[in-house]
Amino acid sequence: MDNKLVARMLSFRWLVFAVLAAAYCLVYFHRQSLSVVAGELQKDFHASAGVIGLLGSVYFYCYAFMQIPSGLLSDSVGPRKTVAISLLLATAGSLLFSFAPNVPVAIVARAMVGLGVSMVFIPTMKVLSQWFRAREFAHMGGLFQAAGGIGVLAGTWLLGWLATQWGWRASFQIITVCTLGIALAAWLIVRNRPTDKGWPSIAEIEHQESEATQPADKLGLGHGMRMVLAEKQFWLVGVWFFLDCGIFFGFGSLWSGPYLMHSYSMDKAQASALLSAIAWGMVIGGPALGVLSQKILKSRKKTLILCMSILVALLLLTTLLSENLPRLALIGWFFLFSVCSSAIVVMGFTITKELFPVEIAGTSIGMVNFFPFFGGAVFQPVLGAILDTYGKNAADQYPVEAYRMLMLVLLLAALAALACSILMKETYRK
Repeated sequence: MDNKLVARMLSFRWLVFAVLAAAYCLVYFHRQSLSVVAGELQKDFHASAGVIGLLGSVYFYCYAFMQIPSGLLSDSVGPRKTVAISLLLATAGSLLFSFAPNVPVAIVARAMVGLGVSMVFIPTMKVLSQWFRAREFAHMGGLFQAAGGIGVLAGTWLLGWLATQWGWRASFQIITVCTLGIALAAWLIVRNRPTDKGWPSIAEIEHQESEATQPADKLGLGHGMRMVLAEKQFWLVGVWFFLDCGIFFGFGSLWSGPYLMHSYSMDKAQASALLSAIAWGMVIGGPALGVLSQKILKSRKKTLILCMSILVALLLLTTLLSENLPRLALIGWFFLFSVCSSAIVVMGFTITKELFPVEIAGTSIGMVNFFPFFGGAVFQPVLGAILDTYGKNAADQYPVEAYRMLMLVLLLAALAALACSILMKETYRK
């Protein structure tokens, strides 16, 4: 084997990873972006909180719907083409959103964005499995999750700054250009596997079978899906994902910005800067929880129970003290909220993978990935409806009592998620 070719492949794979990580940043940017500009959207579109919640939920419905199809497209069309073409759809959706004259057009635009960015995660997992060794894969997954945290940072702090300087429409036009650039980079740079460039495969380098020679559909797609659906623990994990991610997407990705601006009298720049703690929770929390479950607690279940208990405590605190937390405490609150409701999803996917034979790991993860985004689709408009029930005050803001009720609903959901984590079986193996 030519050592120079091996060295070139091992270097080039990091460029492939960088492009796909940039694409994943966009996924989280669009997912988080409405939390910063929700107030402006309400004013420009003359919309209620319920309507803005619906606007936000469209992304999640489309994302949830496309999880299994994105896996099938990756297998048939190929992950490189799937990512590049889907990002072109997201580019068109982002541009249309920036010019949307009313809510119906904005909903269509968000649907296009949701459909576009929904086909990044699963194809990327397939690409990474071809470019990185099996023992490197978990580490790369943690780095990929950290890239999502950078996307949250861009969707909060950066978008808040851009919207303050040039308005939300110009901000999304800038993002449109960035999305187009990453789509072109995916087409020109990313390759499905090293052999596409005439380089040796990871299997050849390792002198053993790679995951690519053990296809996920070896048992048959229908058989694999039936195995997953017949497993009771799968449904327990699915309900946990629905509740946990419903909390994060419903509040963290949409109503957290208005909450800070209305309950703490922050302006947009202050709120978006504080919400950057969510990004740092993802960047730091993902790798840290992996070490906690693998090296310290040596338990997936205990790690899950710990995070759900902290999440319950956090939501109980804001239910009782909706507008009385000091700034430093709020930063810590949003950091821990992100770790326990967003970074923790790595543990959920790990449990799902370990519940089933490796032959259907891709099928099980693709199927369970429906639940978190269905949770976001349900929670966002429900929380908006709660705010609308109280209505706005003379200052055109929702009162503290409305957010206290919102927090109470999230607290009940967190208690249910804690119950699910207690009922799960341990999947950790040495």
